[in-house]
Parts: sequence; C-alpha cells; structure tokens
Amino acid sequence: MISAFSLSRRALLGVLVIEPLLRVAHAAEQKTLRIGIMSGEDEDIWRLIATHAARVGLTLKIVTFSDYNAPDEALAEHELDANAFQHGPFLEAQKAAHGYSIVPVGNTYFSPIGLYSARWPSVAALPKGAVIGVPNDPSNEGRALRLLETLGLIKLAPSAGLLPTALDITDNPLDLSVKELDAGIVGRTLPDLDAGVVNTNWAFKSGIQIDRQRIGQEVLTNNPYVNFVAVNEADANAPWVAPLMDAIHQADVRKAIIDIYQSRIIPAW
Repeated sequence: MISAFSLSRRALLGVLVIEPLLRVAHAAEQKTLRIGIMSGEDEDIWRLIATHAARVGLTLKIVTFSDYNAPDEALAEHELDANAFQHGPFLEAQKAAHGYSIVPVGNTYFSPIGLYSARWPSVAALPKGAVIGVPNDPSNEGRALRLLETLGLIKLAPSAGLLPTALDITDNPLDLSVKELDAGIVGRTLPDLDAGVVNTNWAFKSGIQIDRQRIGQEVLTNNPYVNFVAVNEADANAPWVAPLMDAIHQADVRKAIIDIYQSRIIPAW
C-alpha cells in the first residue's frame, strides 16, 4: 500500500525532475540575433522592438553603422544575422556590385526623400543653371533624379529604369547642374547649393529645417523605396524570422516611428 507521504514525495520528485527539463527546453529556444542598423533615431525604435522580441525568446544585439555600404557587407560575411536600413533598389545595386545573396523578409518604414533649399522658397523659384546636389550612390542618385523628374524639373530616358544617372537626362529646360555628393554630405552643403535631394534620416542629422526648407517630396503610393529587414538568403525561412517581424509590427512600435520622426517617416505595414 502506498502512503500519502510516499505519493506526495514521488510527485515532488517528479516536479523537481521536470522543472530542469523545462528550463533546458526553454533555454534551447533562446536565440541571440545581431541586427545592423544606421546610428541615430532608429536606435530608440529598436530598443522598443527588442523588448517585444525578448518575450518570444529573441535577444537582439543592435550593431550601429554610419556607412551605408557596411551593413550589407557585414551581413554577407555573417557578422550580422539581419539588417534594417535599406530599400529594394539600394539592395539590388549592392547585389549587382558585390554578388551578395541577401533578401528582404518584411517591411519596416518608408523614409521619403525630399528636395530642400536654403535659398529658394519653391521649385518654381529655382533659377536657370541652378546647382542641385544629389547622392552619388547608384540607387539614391537614381531615386533623386526620379524625384526631380516627378517635380517637372527634368525628363529621364524611360530605359534607365530605377537607376538613372545624370547621363540619362533627356530634357533639362532650366539647364540644371547636377552635383553628385556623398549621401551624408548633401544636406550639410545645402547652403552652398541651390537645392539638394536628401534622405529624411540625413536631413535630420544635417540640421535641415525639414518643414521650412523642403520644396518637394516623394509620395508613398506605388513607391519602390520602402525599407525592410534583410537577411542572407539561406536564412529567409529561419524560425526566428517570423517572430522578429512580429516584434517589429506592433502598435507601440508604429507609434514610436511616427512620434520619433514627427510623422516625417511613416510605418510601412
């Protein structure tokens, strides 16, 4: 006959045995991910994302960069598990130049580029021969030229696709001079230009008075320049990808993006 004491003791031993096994199983589910982002306001957003990720067993180690070419190189070298800083044309240009096998796995936000001027109040006020600064990397130069076309300042050869250069300008009624500069320099040299096309992140960092000095801007509708999380192609279906994107696509993260960037950068999900 089994006594109540023996049963209780055996049940207790069972709990003691099972609990370590549960701890081991839980520990096996833990995953540390190295995420590459650009330094600046995104760091605050990713701190919030990390709190959501931690609840599903993902520890995010955020690695910051100031050079836009570095995060894809680090990802391709497996120094990162993912990065979140770029749009499709930029990634395609990187892949064409370096042969990276990197793919997007989910959208983050849309960061519109704008045409800014410290001298002129509107596009219509730009004079003949105006000097317009544009980023010199292929994808952002193409994007800048497309914006100038949308604003009616130039026309581009249809065959140029998403990566036109100044050589693809077919009509330039104001005889604009396109000055190619590093993406991080355009905003800082705005006082020396008639106008410059600047990504919103760099506009913040350059001290541009965004609402006052912006004379033209992209719209989101049918825009290919939405930012996303990217991973090596071999990790596209990794079990941590969906929980990571779920950690990003939260209501408070959406609000943080809007608040931190004062609605000048908007969520893209």
